[in-house]
Amino acid sequence: MKCSIKGCPGDYENRNIVHTVCQNDKVTVIDHVPAEVCSICGDVLLTPTTIQHIESILESSKSPERTVPLYEYV
Repeated sequence: MKCSIKGCPGDYENRNIVHTVCQNDKVTVIDHVPAEVCSICGDVLLTPTTIQHIESILESSKSPERTVPLYEYV
C-alpha cells in the first residue's frame, strides 16, 4: 500500500516495532508490535485490533517482562 503522507513515494511494509506510550507520567514500552511502516518516511500505521491489544496491555495489572532505565535529556 502507498504511503498516506502527502508527497511521500514510499510503500508500507509489515514490520514489528517498539511502541512507547506516556500515560499519567508513566512510560510504557511495548516490544514486537505489528505495524505497517513506510519504507521512505517511517510513518507508522497500527490496525484497530493492535490498538485494542495495546490498550488491554496498558489496563492489565500484569508485571512487565523487563524494565529499562529512563533518562531525562536536560
